[in-house]
Amino acid sequence: MTQAIVSRIGQALVVLLLAFTASFLLLQALPGDAILIKYQNPEMGLTPEQIAEIRVLYGADAPIWAQYGNTLWNFLQGSFGYSIQAGVPVNTLLATNLPPTLRLASLALVLAILLAFAIAFAATLAPFRWLRNALASLPALMISVPVFWLGIMLIQIFSFRLRLVPIINPNEFQALILPVLTLALPIAAPLAQILIRSLDEVEAQPFVAVARAKGATRKGVLWRHVLRNALLPVLTIAGLLFGELLAGAVVTETVFGINGLGRITEQAVSNQDTAVLQAIVILAAGGFILINLLVDLAAPLIDPRLKRTVGALA
Repeated sequence: MTQAIVSRIGQALVVLLLAFTASFLLLQALPGDAILIKYQNPEMGLTPEQIAEIRVLYGADAPIWAQYGNTLWNFLQGSFGYSIQAGVPVNTLLATNLPPTLRLASLALVLAILLAFAIAFAATLAPFRWLRNALASLPALMISVPVFWLGIMLIQIFSFRLRLVPIINPNEFQALILPVLTLALPIAAPLAQILIRSLDEVEAQPFVAVARAKGATRKGVLWRHVLRNALLPVLTIAGLLFGELLAGAVVTETVFGINGLGRITEQAVSNQDTAVLQAIVILAAGGFILINLLVDLAAPLIDPRLKRTVGALA
């Protein structure tokens, strides 16, 4: 088991290195130059010689292989370089803007899981067939709605029409209600779909029929026997949806004017600030890899058969 865990961690590090390499090469291939965008402004009055000196200070004049090595070495030491546009270390930008994004993403993930379980159980236990079918089709509607449109509609309905959530000068709690809901609904939809399908498949297993034959109620069988066996696919898809959660956070923060990773990502893309973009890509990739690693390690705790399989592979 220990060998399997070490192997998974090694694989995660290799994937992170590949993500770093791919993002570095793609960002280097982008047209334009962030240094020229900022310093070649006629209002600054800099000469070409002065701009060339600035390029030397940022290391932009070095060969690409040297830039790759220096960037990788700095990343390994925990330094993400300097933002050309902001003129401050990227670490400072991340320290300021990462906490709001983590708070938004974590609250949205918790709400998405709660919504997914509520929809799945309602679709499974509803007394009428038409109601079960309607609830089962609800995730397909939720997943088809664009995040930016959903955010605008929630503002229109709950802030302007119903006046339940203020959009101007809200307190800390009120400022999170609509962004968290906007981010949670598209994530809850695939989780609910997978959970509904998984519950149906497990309910068709012979051990469920045996439990029902012994006099257990459907609700009791669902909670005691079916749920645990149906959780593994949901856990797997939840790890995969983490990337979508980060992408949705970028759009959501832009719609609601939240100062987080979404805001600095938007600014970095506009100004081609590659140091900031590289750091955000690696941060997102690292979070995605970490979540999926935790999912892989937690899966044997839910399904003991996987523990035996992992032990045999080790």
